[in-house]
Amino acid sequence: WVDAPNLASRILSMTQKRIAHDWMHCYQYAPVLIETFVETPRFPGTCYKAANWTWLGTTKGVGRLGNSHKPTLPQKNIWVYPLKKRFRQILCSNVQ
Repeated sequence: WVDAPNLASRILSMTQKRIAHDWMHCYQYAPVLIETFVETPRFPGTCYKAANWTWLGTTKGVGRLGNSHKPTLPQKNIWVYPLKKRFRQILCSNVQ
């Protein structure tokens, strides 16, 4: 009953345009790169691929707080999207 072509891509686009402003307003800091984790057994991440996000790889399934170093969580694909054209220079400028 609702026809909304390319809805996921539209929502991602609106989010990408707004997130730097929102972060500057709340945290006095503007991100230059955004990331998301997509649970691979449940979702293929097609909307991120269609919206020109870059796939970096897959997690091992070990959480930050896991002590066993064995996969206990589902694997997730890591997708990133640059908000600034010079994001590499900006991110690497503080490296000593």
